[in-house]
Amino acid sequence: MPPFTKGSSRVPTPAYHQSTIIPGRSSCQQRRVVSTAPIQHIQDLSGPEQRLLNKLYEGLIGGQRASLAESITLVETQHPRKKELAQVLLQRVLAYRKEQESRNGGKPVAFRVGLSGPPGAGKSSFIEVVGKMLTARGHKVSVLAVDPSSCTTGGSLLGDKTRMTELSRDMNAFIRPSPASGTLGGVTRTTNEAVVLCEGAGYDIVLVETVGVGQSEFAVADMVDMFVLLIPPAGGDELQGIKRGIIERADLVVVTKSDGDLVVPARRIQTEYTSALKLLRRQSKSWNPKVVRASSYTSEGIPEVWAKMESYRDAMLASGELQGRRRAQQKVWMWSLIQENVLQHFQNHPSVRDSLPHLEERVTKGAISPGLAADLLLKAFSSS
Repeated sequence: MPPFTKGSSRVPTPAYHQSTIIPGRSSCQQRRVVSTAPIQHIQDLSGPEQRLLNKLYEGLIGGQRASLAESITLVETQHPRKKELAQVLLQRVLAYRKEQESRNGGKPVAFRVGLSGPPGAGKSSFIEVVGKMLTARGHKVSVLAVDPSSCTTGGSLLGDKTRMTELSRDMNAFIRPSPASGTLGGVTRTTNEAVVLCEGAGYDIVLVETVGVGQSEFAVADMVDMFVLLIPPAGGDELQGIKRGIIERADLVVVTKSDGDLVVPARRIQTEYTSALKLLRRQSKSWNPKVVRASSYTSEGIPEVWAKMESYRDAMLASGELQGRRRAQQKVWMWSLIQENVLQHFQNHPSVRDSLPHLEERVTKGAISPGLAADLLLKAFSSS
């Protein structure tokens, strides 16, 4: 795609991408798909802005880690103008990636894997061992790790980079911790764009790690090709502690820490989960979810885990299900972002802002029902 020309009055939009601005919607929340015409309101890029975007784009597709990090920072920003610039950059990277896929016979150029599990499952250790093995085999691996963060300050632990010390020094790996910002939307709000940027930078395996087992896992499962659940061989009713819905979404279950004294309980958990998966409805016609054991400490079982992942990818690509899953995910993301933005638009509406404190107080005192308060707010919103 040609670089932006200095002084151009409008940002070029790739012909394949049809998108328009929804009134009242922030540009950061445009995401990949929206409506039916080129981006209209991102006009008159200044010289420095054009140079910045060209520098980021050229560095990104050239595989420069610094450009990738800076591009993800741009996507994560809350600054209104920078949000617009981030969308312009994303458009170019999407066009570049689409061109790569067409050369690849329409097949995805990267494999996206979501990894989740309860705290203490050894996710970081597992990712480091798998990542090192893959880079040694000639792959380029990026890890997008969503960290827990404070609901009040937005501060994040961001411990993954310190835990994956060896992998973070590997020049064929890229680790990016992202704060969850205390909301489900924050968990994966910009992760989808970060995945696109990593693929544009030439990373052929993208690992998305999430914190804990909860609602955010459903969001991540809707943005990856394969969802892997990591389970520690702890004592007690393991199946009780994990939502059935999460297990239903899992394409592969890995029982971690299967070494030493934990081998026997790990085998028991493997048997339990194998039985549990047989009772659940199959998600795919091409793949039956598997349960395997592995140890990050001894690396035993790690090559077998990757072999299962490759078998999954090959089976899903051959049947066309993987491409279909990606198309469906685009639609899911469009609607989740619409819901998020409509709520924000609603909350910022002058009539709603004026009525909200009074109605909230009446609801908390029990003077009116939450349903009536919601009806009154919606009426105030729609009537004006």
